[in-house]
Amino acid sequence: MFTHLHVHSEYSLLDGLCKIPAIMDRVKDVGQEAVALTDHGVLYGAIQFYKEALSRGIKPIIGVEAYLAGGSRHSRGAKDKQPFHMTILAKHATGYRNLVTAVTKAHLEGYYYKPRLDRDLLEEYGEGLVALSGCNSGEIPRLLEANRVEEASRAALYYKDIFGDFFIELQNHGIEGMDELNKKLVQLARDTDLPLVATNDVHYVNKADSKIQDILLCIGTNSVVSDEKRMRMAGAADSYYLKSEEEMRSTFPELPEAFDNSWRIAEMCDLSLEFGSYRLPEADIPAGLSAEEHLAQLCRDGLDRRYPSGSEAALRRLEYELAIVRTTGFSQYILVVYDIARYAREQGIMMAVRGSAAASIILYCLGVTDINPLANRLVFERFIHDQRREMPDVDLDFAEDRRDEMIRYAAKKYGADRVAQIITFGTLGAKASIRDVGRALGMSYSD
Repeated sequence: MFTHLHVHSEYSLLDGLCKIPAIMDRVKDVGQEAVALTDHGVLYGAIQFYKEALSRGIKPIIGVEAYLAGGSRHSRGAKDKQPFHMTILAKHATGYRNLVTAVTKAHLEGYYYKPRLDRDLLEEYGEGLVALSGCNSGEIPRLLEANRVEEASRAALYYKDIFGDFFIELQNHGIEGMDELNKKLVQLARDTDLPLVATNDVHYVNKADSKIQDILLCIGTNSVVSDEKRMRMAGAADSYYLKSEEEMRSTFPELPEAFDNSWRIAEMCDLSLEFGSYRLPEADIPAGLSAEEHLAQLCRDGLDRRYPSGSEAALRRLEYELAIVRTTGFSQYILVVYDIARYAREQGIMMAVRGSAAASIILYCLGVTDINPLANRLVFERFIHDQRREMPDVDLDFAEDRRDEMIRYAAKKYGADRVAQIITFGTLGAKASIRDVGRALGMSYSD
């Protein structure tokens, strides 16, 4: 049985054309039972990919086509502009955590044109990972192309020591010199007693999509289709699709074990991710009190300040909200939000609350928001509902020129590993698509 282990989705930005649901549709259509995601240097699509695969009864394999620095990831010389490629897959939860950590460090510490890993990171975070030698831009293929066979063998055995499971990757896209390179790769595998695995460098789902992906490349490289010197897919440009097992086996008919090994790798990879549980940081709580008791105490003190003349309606609303928060288990979360807002107020950092959180009298009593939910007839259940145990959102806006102070405070107080900034992805809507595709086709904007 064959499994695709080298697949790029649309999260290989302006390079991969595959939408994740379309990948799964194609995998089902060709009768395959597992598939990997290996976007260029990133794991952006991992969770969507994982959930979509499981919903279709397909085994998800999460990985990355990593960029590997020739030396240190900290180096920034001219020779560091062209890192090697390596396909890395997570076998289980430990491997996934190691892969996430290594890719994060590649971005934060190794970014130079590309987010680069190095051998130090691989040695530190290699547990639980399967590695493939990569496409013709991998370290071992480049060494073989330069006829540095002994160095290629040493590198292969080095990666075998790191990962335990290391495979020599074969591809056939009709690239000039690829047949000779593949012969060298096969011989290297024989000499080092390393297993072979065949992959296809999937960038689009169906063969007919090749022309569309070519236009996407032009958009990404700011070039036009008619430019003969522009970047394009090497070799047979219509071969980078998600092929059936029969199509794949025809690329290396003399090496059936290379295709069988793809399923062997799929069986090694058995990742299970947990969703729906929360691991909240610890808020400061006085000794002898629970989070629920401390929150209630703070709120009742705040109620006296917000309603100095007393208000039976406000008290009933507060007790109701506190009961819901106790039931849903979000007291710790509310206390963390309170602490962050308190710090902003104390430091004179302008702050405002957006969205459904403004409907909570708890947050009004804590001073997180200055909007009176009773006076404005705001509905608390839009924020937290005991029949819908989803994590509530408290959207806080801070003064733009002091946002860094808030991030630093949260990281120092709760740990840098518990503070993250989210990413947003721009998509090509109808207007942008027409404009960008027209430009890539060489049309004038007026046309």
